Amino acid sequence: MSADPTMLSAEIPLSTRSSQRGEPTWELAHFYPVQGEWTEEDYLALNLSCLVELSDGCLEFPAMPTLRHQFIVRLLFRLLDAFVTSQALGEVLLAPLPIQLFPGKVREPDIVFLRPERLRGLPQFPQGADLVVEVVSADAKDRQRDLEIKPQEYARARIAEYWIVDPELRQITVLTLDGQTYREHGKFGTGTVATSVLLGGFAVAVDVVFAAGPVNP
Repeated sequence: MSADPTMLSAEIPLSTRSSQRGEPTWELAHFYPVQGEWTEEDYLALNLSCLVELSDGCLEFPAMPTLRHQFIVRLLFRLLDAFVTSQALGEVLLAPLPIQLFPGKVREPDIVFLRPERLRGLPQFPQGADLVVEVVSADAKDRQRDLEIKPQEYARARIAEYWIVDPELRQITVLTLDGQTYREHGKFGTGTVATSVLLGGFAVAVDVVFAAGPVNP
């Protein structure tokens, strides 16, 4: 009979624990810092193939994106990229791409718009952004992060505009920087068109966003 993982966790220190079939690979954890002691250098050296964010010395693992999430991201990326490219305003990029907001805080927004000055010298990773888009997942922790925590962080990082795309509510909220905090430019629901303050003329029909799907279903 295999050991009860909960009993194992309580009785055996992590530093001496050996993993059993069906348990986490405890030995692998020995190669990395403990939560609360991660640095930006540790974070950037991970080279993982999934989204990982750094927040106050701890790693956070957003939920894996669903097909619906990715179809929405793809549509918004294409629309925003076409607008920005047509006016030579900068670059629009997709996650995974670490964005350093401020020391000790690294996020990977679904979509980022960067003005040309942020690209000078082609830095390894961008320092901040000018507009970010997050498509909210159904996971409760992710919803809290996107709706409550990230608005504070993105405002502190002086990101001029934050689009929160919420498939659950079928709503797009556009926040624009006003001093040191965001003010709500608008909550755009079914039958309306979401507009940008930063990028005058950029607008997206909400119904089109939430109808995003495969090209040949």
